[in-house]
Amino acid sequence: MPASRRRATLATVAASAGVSVATVSKVLNGRSDVAPATRSLVQSLLEQYDYVAPPQRRGEPAGTVEVEFDTDLNSYSTEIVQGAVEAGAELDVAVVVSIRSNADRAGAWARGLAGAGRRALIAVTSEMTTRQVAALSRARLPLVVIDPLNLPRNRVTSVGSTNFAGGLAATQHLITLGHRRVAYLGGPATAACNQARLHGYRAAMETAGAPVLPGYVRTGHFLYYDGVTGGAALFELPETPTAVFAGCDETALGVLEAARARGLRVPDDLSVVGFDDTQIARMASPPLTTVRQPLREMGGVAVRTALRLAAGERVDSHHVELATELVVRGSTAPVPAVPPASPVRPVPGRAAEES
Repeated sequence: MPASRRRATLATVAASAGVSVATVSKVLNGRSDVAPATRSLVQSLLEQYDYVAPPQRRGEPAGTVEVEFDTDLNSYSTEIVQGAVEAGAELDVAVVVSIRSNADRAGAWARGLAGAGRRALIAVTSEMTTRQVAALSRARLPLVVIDPLNLPRNRVTSVGSTNFAGGLAATQHLITLGHRRVAYLGGPATAACNQARLHGYRAAMETAGAPVLPGYVRTGHFLYYDGVTGGAALFELPETPTAVFAGCDETALGVLEAARARGLRVPDDLSVVGFDDTQIARMASPPLTTVRQPLREMGGVAVRTALRLAAGERVDSHHVELATELVVRGSTAPVPAVPPASPVRPVPGRAAEES
């Protein structure tokens, strides 16, 4: 093999930097006992040499799997982590949970994961760039994504649920209760899971002959605050909805709060459906009707799939979808006989005439 094609070693980098192999190893593992100037030099040489850790040898311990988020953990994240940890315990593999902070430098990020002994990466609701996927490939670090916000053109293994079927079931449930003015509050417009849930909602509305009125579809970030602000905006429309399908449980709880602030009673005046069936759905007041997404199972499947890829095995499919299920609780009811009143808007000049 030509010298230019040979895999760079720690000794190669150490010799170029004029430091010991131990120092290079410390930089790879994120140790703090390295002078800043030395750390910067070693990192630039690792980048230059495109260094990646050697592949795992047969018979060595399985190492660790990293489950990485790009935002703060919430009720959805907790369920994913629980499933991943349980699967890791069964397989005698440690699961490390992190929040991405330095993936802008794709090469250094991937090498850091490999250097820390990670055997695979599971990215949850993250936006993955082509550069990041390529850097992980060079580091021979398998990637599995759960509910990605986007999918690069590269062939990436992913785990999700039947989001379209879930969106369809949620909306059909509301239509069966007599609702025709049904709104949708979702997550990021580009997220594949959000698009599938929205398409399920639209399919149910079209099949029932129920029009999707202007302003009835809103996107956000799958957060509680999006439900509060989105719900408030819906209740200001000329024709207010009698039901709201929220793209996640947190958003649905925000809608409950927006309804409370408006003086609307759930489910007497307004029905609300969520998505996920996290713990907060059961703790809500009233308990939330929602689409159960098997989050723990998704975390477990992702870990097992990642380890199969790390072992060099082929997987049957590059995308796995687990079934969703509608769970009916107390936040939905038949459409009210008298729909909630539309907001009263002052007529310009009226007050002056009456005075």
